[in-house]
Amino acid sequence: MNTIPSRLDHLVLATPDLAATVAEFTRRTGVTPAPGGVHVGLGTRNHLVGLGGRAYLEIIGPDPEQPAPAGPRPFCVDGLDRPRTITWAISPPDLDRAVAAARASGYDPGDVREMSRRRPDGTVLEWRLTDGGAPHPSGLVPFLIDWGSTVHPSASGLPVTPLSEMSATAPDPDEIRPLLAALGTSLTLAEGPVGISFRVDTPNGPVTFT
Repeated sequence: MNTIPSRLDHLVLATPDLAATVAEFTRRTGVTPAPGGVHVGLGTRNHLVGLGGRAYLEIIGPDPEQPAPAGPRPFCVDGLDRPRTITWAISPPDLDRAVAAARASGYDPGDVREMSRRRPDGTVLEWRLTDGGAPHPSGLVPFLIDWGSTVHPSASGLPVTPLSEMSATAPDPDEIRPLLAALGTSLTLAEGPVGISFRVDTPNGPVTFT
């Protein structure tokens, strides 16, 4: 059975200490994540690892070189006490049509807004995503993203740890499944505390992250 969701764009591993988490990922896998860039004004930066195909892992945390942002940092990094796979993203063929279809099916993924980050070489990447104004609190329902004419991060020469499995647990999986269906994707779900786990193939063997 294929346990990798259709249209997977990226997984988000959020952390309160980016440098420590990148070092730990490197130690466990034997692969060093590449610097991704800075989210100017949001107080975060990221490192990236390819997951095979058109998918990647985003490790995101506070940027010590930026001043404290006016509001909360993305992905609840201010409230974390450890690294956690907090959510994921899919990339539908037509973002606006996918949003309309989800709303027609009874799930509102939020409005679409524009985002950007600056890579270490100074290149500014721009994309559109659903802002998740009222996202499902579990993080198990993905947000939607469209990279437009920007070169996709997976095509920028990232180190790669191929994704072999992705799954999640939820107190009521039957609540989550219709929301995933409304977005045209799926996720292997079991009953349990809210959480996402994934396994990658690495030079050190298979490694699982949660």
